[in-house]
Amino acid sequence: MLRITQVRLPINHSESMLRDAILTRLDIRTQHLEGYTIFRRSIDARRQNRITFIYTLDVNSPKEDEILARLAGDPNVSRAPDTLYRFIARVRSPLRERPVVVGTGPCGLFAGLLLAQMGFRPILLERGKTVRERTTDTFRFWRKRVFNPESNVQFGEGGAGTFSDGKLYTQIRDPRHLVRKVLTEFVAAGAPPEILYVGKPHIGTFRLVKVVEGLRKAILSLGGEIRFQTRLRDLDLQDRMVRGVILDGGGRIPCNHVILAIGHSARDTFEMLADRCVTLMPKPFSVGFRIEHPQALIDQARYGRQAGHPLLGPADYKLVHHCQNGRSVYSFCMCPGGTVVAATSEPGCVVTNGMSQYSRNEPNANSAVVVGVTPDDFPGGPLSGIAFQRQWEQRAFALGGNNYDAPAQLVGDFLADRPSTGIGVVAPSYRPGVRMSDLKNSLPDYAIAALREAIPAFDKKIRGFALEDAVLTGVETRTSSPLWIVRDKDGQSTGIQGLFPAGEGAGYAGGIVSSAVDGILAAEAVARSIPEAEQLDIGRS
Repeated sequence: MLRITQVRLPINHSESMLRDAILTRLDIRTQHLEGYTIFRRSIDARRQNRITFIYTLDVNSPKEDEILARLAGDPNVSRAPDTLYRFIARVRSPLRERPVVVGTGPCGLFAGLLLAQMGFRPILLERGKTVRERTTDTFRFWRKRVFNPESNVQFGEGGAGTFSDGKLYTQIRDPRHLVRKVLTEFVAAGAPPEILYVGKPHIGTFRLVKVVEGLRKAILSLGGEIRFQTRLRDLDLQDRMVRGVILDGGGRIPCNHVILAIGHSARDTFEMLADRCVTLMPKPFSVGFRIEHPQALIDQARYGRQAGHPLLGPADYKLVHHCQNGRSVYSFCMCPGGTVVAATSEPGCVVTNGMSQYSRNEPNANSAVVVGVTPDDFPGGPLSGIAFQRQWEQRAFALGGNNYDAPAQLVGDFLADRPSTGIGVVAPSYRPGVRMSDLKNSLPDYAIAALREAIPAFDKKIRGFALEDAVLTGVETRTSSPLWIVRDKDGQSTGIQGLFPAGEGAGYAGGIVSSAVDGILAAEAVARSIPEAEQLDIGRS
């Protein structure tokens, strides 16, 4: 099979135009094109008067060797890489002590799935509820302010990514094509097949619910076990080796291998790990606000006269600005046609996040605009970043009226340093609700100064970004984990045998796909460490 890259076509092209482009690029006749598949399709909107699709295609031709020899100097024509995932180990008979996976976000689910596929029959522990029960609790909080600290945007089956835009793309290095494995398993679990080739795939919250259920079903069918509403209370460590896990309520599961896929908001678990002298290090992250604009404004700024074209969909953006005070401000988790959602996991705190459905048909676009912070901004031990986050989350709770409303301000008022008393043309989407106020005291002074500098700078790239009636809602603090659970090259926690930190909570991923990939790597690390496992040569099919 041949791989062709950089095939550019206008957005209104036909299938025959695509076939003709392949024939032209390879300089072959129709009878020598046996078939093709789209590996990737992305949009190039840098020139609004010439928006194009860019294709990467895998092509079957009986003339493959001749074509490669003839086009040896063409960097956009090569032999297609082998993207098939191969398992590194397998277990032929049941283990006496099964591996335990803590957490069922993307990292935990894929760690569990891979272990199950290799025959290890893992036990997955989840402090929250099943994804549908959790969805009911989360929507009850948004609509009626009834907050459940164990079942919310952060805790429960599917992890924090379930209530997001469902973005399924990442910029991690991927020499083994593990992202392809993740997307293939998503499709097998019920995701639309288009995620295998569109440049920025997403599926939205409601479809993610079905996919998460599909992954659960696959794990169970392979002998895995999932225990919901089961919180890890402690680790049973003997001579710095894992010998079991202690559950809330006193139960114990004997085991020698634990994958910690706990997510970035498991603050009580972080505290337990610190008490057990697990090696932790404070880590940089970012804080800021959610900003909302009319989606039509973003479409017009990005696509010009092609705004609203059905093949383009709602436009997104990615922005960064380096400020005079040395801070960097960037857009994060941009949600076209989405809503701003309440994402706290602790009582008395306000945390924002963004979410979109598959249709992305809500009137507003929203994104976080966040400022980088480092351990120098919150000196102390490895848990100091958590205290820093909590300080500003509690401040937002107070500014919002102590009832889980979020403080909000119009962009024009924020830039002019005056409180907002009402809304304009952009209706805030945050639920339970917002309280128009003054955000200057909701984050550190250096963050406010950086944001006031960055928003007008972003307006030069996205015309209308500094729209006076655009809405800022505070605060966004859970951009990534505030610490690292330090691990060695073999994937195990430094100094503790059998403990495998992984995913976003451990500080090694960010987003659904990179977390899932890290879950695969954690499962492989466990498989390599189990003597009873038969190690396989992944170079062979």
